[in-house]
Amino acid sequence: MNTCGFIDAAVEESLDAIGEALAENGKVVVTGCLGAKEGVVAKVHPSVLAITGPHDTQGVMAAVHEHLPKPHDPYVDLVPPQGVKLTPRHYAYLKISEGCNHRCTFCIIPSMRGDLVSRPIGEVMQEAENLVKAGVQEILVISQDTSAYGVDVKYRTGFVRGKPVKTRMLDLCRALGELGVWVRLHYVYPYPHVDEVIPLMAEGRVLPYLDVPFQHASPRILRLMKRPASSERVLERIRAWREVCPDITLRSTFIAGFPGETESEFAELLSFLQEAQLDRVGCFAYSPVEGAAANELPDPLPEPVKEERRRRFMELQARISAAKLQAKVGRTLRVLVDEPGVARSEGDAPDIDGVVRFKGGKAGEFADVLIERADAHDLYGRRL
Repeated sequence: MNTCGFIDAAVEESLDAIGEALAENGKVVVTGCLGAKEGVVAKVHPSVLAITGPHDTQGVMAAVHEHLPKPHDPYVDLVPPQGVKLTPRHYAYLKISEGCNHRCTFCIIPSMRGDLVSRPIGEVMQEAENLVKAGVQEILVISQDTSAYGVDVKYRTGFVRGKPVKTRMLDLCRALGELGVWVRLHYVYPYPHVDEVIPLMAEGRVLPYLDVPFQHASPRILRLMKRPASSERVLERIRAWREVCPDITLRSTFIAGFPGETESEFAELLSFLQEAQLDRVGCFAYSPVEGAAANELPDPLPEPVKEERRRRFMELQARISAAKLQAKVGRTLRVLVDEPGVARSEGDAPDIDGVVRFKGGKAGEFADVLIERADAHDLYGRRL
């Protein structure tokens, strides 16, 4: 059972899932970030077989084999080159690095996963090629900080199909763009060099989709968060991105009710949201994660205030989203079918964004759909 220990809601969800698994079969090995929090799992679920931390494959397998000796099975032992993945056959996540060099005050990921460690670019591309050979139509690039890829190795040159390629996000995107599948970028910290990737989106080499967690817009709150502190500069860059790639979909996440956030600073955030006109947005009421430096900041906000601001934020974003999706009515969109009747456009990542609904379709195939109506989250149409 993989777990998350980042925010309180994730801890509760992980503990509930462990309980469900124990009730189902009574034999559970726990891994992931929550396992790294000493005593948390054992206190609630003392009957789990073993508890390991994040990316501890060897520890998990040792625990499994200890309690369930592994018989030789020629069918199971012949693991395919692309490995065994938990996503549907037509899309897959490609993790390019582990850890993070930032010290955002609301986050404890570096304390659990350490500083940035980039995977060799040749290894990353080999995995990507194996996935494509296995039928994957969409690769979702993930990490804790995708745009920092290669910083830790000083953008060392690796080799992809015998050619030298630097361990750098732009070069990785170029290489992935040659595979002939959808390539979607997630968790992109807004470094200046991100601007260099936008032309690749305009050229159709990677999807015109960028997931950038801006977190807030007030300069003072951003400084308290230890995040980039210029909303004016962010708005300038968004305008520049849209000039280069008009169809770009921008996704972001924000925190409402950060310690010390005033009503006027929250109003700055709403003003930014109105001006930025982002396509897909998530907002969380600040959660005091155990071990986060932000917990020591003065003037924490009451829970009702945090939740009320989150609600106001999402109400505004719902109106923005509805208008942006309404503008797509009458257009024909290329979609990737997840299941009959449910697909995603270039602007929709699985599980977190909206969908395109229409009659028919087979999982893993592409289709052209004429959009006939829209709501605040999804599009509806008919296949051409």
